[in-house]
Amino acid sequence: MRRSLLAVGAAAALAAFAALPASAAAPADAGAFTLAVYGDAPYGTTPTDDAEFKATPSFINSINSDPAVSVAVHVGDIHSGKQYCTAQYDQSIATLWQQFQVPLVYTPGDNEWTDCHKAAEGGGTYDPATDKIKYVIDPATGQPVDYAGGDPVANLALVRSLFFPTAGETLGSGKLHVQSQAKEYDPAHPSDAQYVENVIFERKGTLFVTLNVPGGSNNDADVWYGAPTASSAQTQETAERTGADLRWLDHAFTQARQNGDTSIAIISQADMWDVDGKSPAHLTNYEPLVASIASHTTAFGKPVLMFNGDSHTYRSDNPLSPTAPCVTESAAGEVACANESSAHPGYDVANFHRIVVHGSTFPLEWLRLTVKPSVNAPASANAFGPFSWQRMPQH
Repeated sequence: MRRSLLAVGAAAALAAFAALPASAAAPADAGAFTLAVYGDAPYGTTPTDDAEFKATPSFINSINSDPAVSVAVHVGDIHSGKQYCTAQYDQSIATLWQQFQVPLVYTPGDNEWTDCHKAAEGGGTYDPATDKIKYVIDPATGQPVDYAGGDPVANLALVRSLFFPTAGETLGSGKLHVQSQAKEYDPAHPSDAQYVENVIFERKGTLFVTLNVPGGSNNDADVWYGAPTASSAQTQETAERTGADLRWLDHAFTQARQNGDTSIAIISQADMWDVDGKSPAHLTNYEPLVASIASHTTAFGKPVLMFNGDSHTYRSDNPLSPTAPCVTESAAGEVACANESSAHPGYDVANFHRIVVHGSTFPLEWLRLTVKPSVNAPASANAFGPFSWQRMPQH
């Protein structure tokens, strides 16, 4: 997705951020640690466009070259919505990520599984004349281009087999113990054991939790293959995963309170506030997740920072507050943007902040996130609680 830049109110919103204390004034912190966060990459404009893919080794090296970075995070979408969902491509990304010299935490995006049914991604189109799917066919083989004909559930299983072969282990290099929902699921909901991709890790008072929340519509409003109605497989997938995500959020916040953590970072792919030119109803199926995050954050009473990709344009805001300022990227630099709280109205949670990482286009970019446990900064354009960040475009 891409978001339009809005200039209205730019001066006022930027002034509101500028009036808050800058993170640079924070004292040195011996307990500080740094992560590299990115997503929606590598992208291609066509099925054969591999320019970003070829640039990725150098991009990874830029992260490896920063001695402060101890963990890398990919927020999902390993290819664009104009590229095919194949086992060969997914394997090529898994191989590429072996170049990381730090542990890599990854949460899946919609393009590598939810949207694989779309013809643009090599899936197919429902044919009302035959009541069957017309798959995109590879002329060289006569077979469907996509893995399993673009079936989303099958493609999620493929992603799990390649990127989450062992519950509790991360990608890249080094050791990072993570808790996986595959091992810590609620026994009252045994189907939650399939969500090996949902993980938790803690470091120096900050709890990080990943959630498999795909962009677009949470796999709800976009009916697979454009069929007249959603299949039972689609509705079951959405219901089971959303329920598992909600229970994993419960688990994360409970653990943070029990362990005395002072901050939480939530990592998922979906921009749950981006209508992307559609009606707000397109985002309805995200509401249970938004409500849970708002409720838990309010009760926690300490800084909660969320990272997502999906809408591609860098953004620093609080969509759970109707009055919070916002900045986004433009060709001229960061500018003010419209508050997105109207997408899910009725919330006013001051101890929440959200970062949308830049993605999809050159220059490739990662976010340098520093956590200083002793700092509790007010929200500003580049800091919140113990968190401060810097954009790292690679020219």
